[in-house]
Amino acid sequence: LAGMQSLIQTLSETRGTKNKKALLVGALAGATPLEAKYLVKLLVGDLRIGLKEGLVEDAVARAFGRELSSVARVNMLTGDIGETAVRARRGELEGVRMRLFHPIKFMLATAAADLADIARQMPEEFYAEDKFDGIRAQAHAEGARVALYTRTLDEVTHRFPELVAPLASLASDAVIDGEIVPVRGSSILPFSELQKRLGRKTVSDELLAASPVAFIAYDLLYAAGRVLVEEPLEERRRVLEGIIPAEPSATLRLSEAKRMGDVSGLDAEFDAARARGNEGLMIKDPRSSYKPGKRGREWLKLKRALATLDVVVTSVEVGHGKRRHLLSDYTFAVRRSGEDPELLNIGKAYSGLTDAELLELTEWFRAHTLQEFAHGRVRIVEPKIVLEVTFDRVQESKRHKGGYALRFPRILRLRDDKTADEIDTLEAVRRLVEESKQ
Repeated sequence: LAGMQSLIQTLSETRGTKNKKALLVGALAGATPLEAKYLVKLLVGDLRIGLKEGLVEDAVARAFGRELSSVARVNMLTGDIGETAVRARRGELEGVRMRLFHPIKFMLATAAADLADIARQMPEEFYAEDKFDGIRAQAHAEGARVALYTRTLDEVTHRFPELVAPLASLASDAVIDGEIVPVRGSSILPFSELQKRLGRKTVSDELLAASPVAFIAYDLLYAAGRVLVEEPLEERRRVLEGIIPAEPSATLRLSEAKRMGDVSGLDAEFDAARARGNEGLMIKDPRSSYKPGKRGREWLKLKRALATLDVVVTSVEVGHGKRRHLLSDYTFAVRRSGEDPELLNIGKAYSGLTDAELLELTEWFRAHTLQEFAHGRVRIVEPKIVLEVTFDRVQESKRHKGGYALRFPRILRLRDDKTADEIDTLEAVRRLVEESKQ
């Protein structure tokens, strides 16, 4: 470690690419293959150790005898775990102001089993709003500056330049939770239209015209110097309605949240949401605070049209026929539980992606291979690529560690807006089996 620190220090002090290259060549020549691998990862910023930020917050709180909630709040407000640790050591966790333009983790919803499940969770009243089939996004706006972040906390402002002006013209500085959806006039288009905009370093005028998008706002984390995450949803909505223009524009809209007293009208609301081109319904408790990075039952999602699961790819194989040069056959897994990240394989899919997507994924899998078999035809890969799959049914299986397998799985789409931490669990698979027996 001392030698590594010395090398990095020397590299930073050395002038000229040629001299830096000579130093690096010498260091790599004297390293073992494993040492060289991690040296390169460290230098290019690709060293991922899998340490969750929440664990670091907990360690900081324990180390300096502070409340975990206070440490987590300061880290959320500043976006700087290093500064948070220093403040915790000094006892300066109070009076910290929100800083914009660092992404805040998104609050997540839990799937509702049925209407009875919703009635048990929210017996008095709830908001019902459309569940949009787009990209979850967080908009930061302060004066003329605007930034858009995805659920994976990546900035994507450059991909949606038409959203900058309307967000910059808001009446207040704000951090807004919402969805980027493909639109044509007042109609929301299928997700496939939005995929044309993804992965582009630049967006041409032709693409802007062919695949227009809108930002639909449905929650508010911060506005006019006021942090709102601990306020109830009904208060956050009230403030949000005062920020987003009442008349929807082509690119900025406010979601419609209907306040309902029981579940009797949800079937009709669900059918209407589907008719509008959306996935289903979101059901939210008006009393709920915003819990960054947490999945709970104060927000429920209702999707009944098609059984799907979000899974992560664990191994890949070379395809056949015209795809014999591509890694096109994917074995995928779910998490054992929300708390246990062990991955359990439940199926293998061969179809659903385009040749262009397969080519891009083949390059990624080759660069992120953990182990090879059969001269590279079969590869164990880093579990980071998330897919949404559908299937005919779930059946019990002794071949799979989790005890279940999907029958005739097909890939619906890549979910590059999700991480492996957010895929479905074995409990979701088990629930589908139980429902099929009823």
